Amino acid sequence: MRIQYDRFPNGAKKALTLSFDDGREYDRKLVKKLNEYGIRGTFHLNSGTLGKDGYIDPSEVASLYRGHEVSAHTVDHPFLEQIPIEQVVEQVVEDRKALEALVHYPIKGMSYPFGTYSEQVTGLLRYVGMEYARTVNSHGSFHKPDDWLRWHPTCHHKEMVDYAEKFMDMRQIFSRMTILYVWGHSYEFENDRNWDLVDRFGDMIGGRNDIWYATNAEIYAYCSALDQLRFSADSRMIHNPSALNVWISADGEPLEIKGGQMARL
Repeated sequence: MRIQYDRFPNGAKKALTLSFDDGREYDRKLVKKLNEYGIRGTFHLNSGTLGKDGYIDPSEVASLYRGHEVSAHTVDHPFLEQIPIEQVVEQVVEDRKALEALVHYPIKGMSYPFGTYSEQVTGLLRYVGMEYARTVNSHGSFHKPDDWLRWHPTCHHKEMVDYAEKFMDMRQIFSRMTILYVWGHSYEFENDRNWDLVDRFGDMIGGRNDIWYATNAEIYAYCSALDQLRFSADSRMIHNPSALNVWISADGEPLEIKGGQMARL
């Protein structure tokens, strides 16, 4: 029995997630466009700037980002590797608290302000409840991260149409899960006058049944649940101890293992 960890929900082998920082007013236009194409993403907010000129108001956070994910970006957007550890803790934890009070769900991920971090900062995040953290180090590939607290994206949104073409053209010759991860800032679309990129991207990659449209946190949670699967010695009994339904391939065929249940092959 050949088992492969190569499936996202509903047996898809491809996942798409987007990630935008800072909570600027242009998120309103971006979210509307993403919703039109059924594309979902994660919005990393600085709680200390919410309500200021040019930024989203706290009162609209829950409704605006419904169906997407609100994630942390620190309170004041400092260079985390250049401040005392005590302030790193405060910046991350207080941002979580403020945002959780607005959206009413646990916030377990973030993106690094300015994309910068250190070994000390990354190690500390594990102790303040963070499960993933996005960098700005685009790698141009479609693989899962080796370290979720150094989650490198595929590309910046200026390149997302080109990478969407590559992603769509990929033939699944080898059995593997692939993720197209796009990051950026909504205000850049406005500054560069290239909102058409979102429409070109959406027309190309939205509304497909072979792609899982997910938030950052959903991808992390799904992959974590997949890693928790428990197998018998002959791989013919599979126990899923998590609450999430997960999918694998068994001899090349997709197989769903429901949360809390045992599958027998």
